Amino acid sequence: MITEAPQTHAAEPTGGSPVRIGALVPLTRPGWVEAGRHLLAGLQLAVHDVNDSGGIDGRPLELLVRDTAADPQQAAAAVDELAGLGVAAVAGEYHSVVARAAAARADALGLPFLCSSAVLDTLTEHPTDWVARLAPPQSRGWRIYADFLLDAGHRRIAVAAAPSVYWASGTRILRDHLAPRGGTLIELDMRELTPAAVCDELVAHEATALLLLVGHPDPAVPIVQAVRRDPRLADTLIGAPAGQPEFAEWATLLGDDGTAIPFLRYLPDRLTLLGARIETALREQLTAAPSFVAFEGYDTITTLAAALRSHGPDRTRLAASWPHVTVEGTRGKIQFSRTPGIDVWQWVEPPIQVVDRDPADPERFRIHRTD
Repeated sequence: MITEAPQTHAAEPTGGSPVRIGALVPLTRPGWVEAGRHLLAGLQLAVHDVNDSGGIDGRPLELLVRDTAADPQQAAAAVDELAGLGVAAVAGEYHSVVARAAAARADALGLPFLCSSAVLDTLTEHPTDWVARLAPPQSRGWRIYADFLLDAGHRRIAVAAAPSVYWASGTRILRDHLAPRGGTLIELDMRELTPAAVCDELVAHEATALLLLVGHPDPAVPIVQAVRRDPRLADTLIGAPAGQPEFAEWATLLGDDGTAIPFLRYLPDRLTLLGARIETALREQLTAAPSFVAFEGYDTITTLAAALRSHGPDRTRLAASWPHVTVEGTRGKIQFSRTPGIDVWQWVEPPIQVVDRDPADPERFRIHRTD
């Protein structure tokens, strides 16, 4: 078993050729650039800390960053390029559909891939030892979110959905979980509806909650503004299970309209001692409060460093290390296992919260549910 605790005092890397890790990050539109910036900040800070603690057996860790721009083909091409450059592993990515393309290519090439943030259950079409993931699978997180809605008394729930494998998967998870418990899911196709028409549909269907399964900022922001300004919908809950309100851009664009919109984030109620230290460092680096995505980035490199120190940079040996990893991360102890229905190595118990921005203080998050 690989067991690694955070190191605070150690020698600098002594030299030698660097151990290279490829990083897949959305840094340009149509990718979610703010999420990419937070993910990259976590990855880079962890590389700095690993090298400050002696590197990988004295060899420095080097990050080769590639922008995916939320494009699956671009991500797959980046995996090809990074494999050719001799990276020991690939890490990162935020968008689920993009991560799925990267995982498929990494699996085909025999290149270890530790996915940081993407939650889509089916990252690969068959069981593989080459891919592991830190984020919880969508089926777990979105069922928790559905339970939150039911406990809050919502039985007629509408989803404003854009066409996407990710949104379709989320819709299916919600419907399958709600129906046996007396809930009804109403699908609103955002290829056909304007924000004003969404309001009319909510009234016609007597929905008490609207979930935003759409991109940010458009059309999510106009939909929120339309619902908030419609007096017929004063008591309608707006929800965003995919986490759009997590980032500062949401608060900047929507102000008070962006508060009281529950979403999923992957943080514990209390960070580990390492996490508290990293939160301070990330806040300085980002000049803003770090999102859960930044912590996912940091934990990704911390986990890979532990595996590299134990198994070395050989790709086959590194991929074989997933079930033996035990790492104290920023959000808890990281260990991987096989989860039914998930074909990659999965962090056993990543933390999940349902939170929203407090109307009294939009910079503060209220925790409604923890799992």
